[in-house]
Amino acid sequence: MRMRVLFAGTGNIGIPTLNYLMAHHILLGVLTQPDRPAGRHRELKAPAIKEELLRLAPEIPMLQPESPRLPEAIAWVRQLAPEVMVTMAYGRILPRELLEAPSLACLNIHASVLPRHRGASPIQAAIASGDQTSGVTIMHMAEGLDTGDVILDKNFTLARRETTGSLSEKLADLSPLALCEALELLSRGNAPRFAQDHTLATVTGKIGREESLLDWSQPAVVLEQKIRSLQPRPAAVATLHADTGEAISLKIHSAIVARNASGEPGSILRVDERGVLVACGEGGLLLGTIQPEGRARMHSAAFARGRALKIPS
Repeated sequence: MRMRVLFAGTGNIGIPTLNYLMAHHILLGVLTQPDRPAGRHRELKAPAIKEELLRLAPEIPMLQPESPRLPEAIAWVRQLAPEVMVTMAYGRILPRELLEAPSLACLNIHASVLPRHRGASPIQAAIASGDQTSGVTIMHMAEGLDTGDVILDKNFTLARRETTGSLSEKLADLSPLALCEALELLSRGNAPRFAQDHTLATVTGKIGREESLLDWSQPAVVLEQKIRSLQPRPAAVATLHADTGEAISLKIHSAIVARNASGEPGSILRVDERGVLVACGEGGLLLGTIQPEGRARMHSAAFARGRALKIPS
């Protein structure tokens, strides 16, 4: 059954869902965030959802309010009169006026199996926490942060060296399949509502520079998970020391856990053709691809050949 749907989204992860709605339902309009400065030259860049909509269906109405709480945003949604509003990675909490605007339901596609990893960075949190599974949840939206009743979820086992990039692609592809099932249940009038167990909830926040820094005193296993959780962006940041005492800041894009390594956390234990081995609170990390400040990516072994790194005697 084709339904009258309004979609709200901003990031790349919502593109397969946007395409599904355009192909199988009546997409009345799209709500997305404003263009933002990006890149070295801080030029305005449109959200991924806007770019996709303009490429495929520029005739579909779109609104980019600074906040969905603005009266003009609420009036715009009400005028479209959707049966269902679907949000995914929109990046804003909707006010009650918008939650109540659709005649049937306001649904959110969340990139984790709730109540685990509510909030802004559920994909990164799943990898950083060492979760064995992940998935998507289709939920009725509420005024709280990802607190609404669940219609259904879909989950799967993570790959051994999953990154945020690879997991995001899998969740993006799974989302329209889960949404299709939820909308079918909704159209038949028998969509379930499962209350979340709020005592099991975990909450994630936005990831800034502080959250990207590696603390060598932590176990190597924890740091390796964190490195993968920050790939491809913004990448983990760490400091090594040269013989001169110079602190070298670099991004770490990949590493392997060396469980039997030991030494003062942050000290360089070995440098050879396999790479740079750094001691952690427990075990060590053999650095793979790194990126010194202002330079291109390279293997840590190649970087070490050009720098006198400090190795304990």
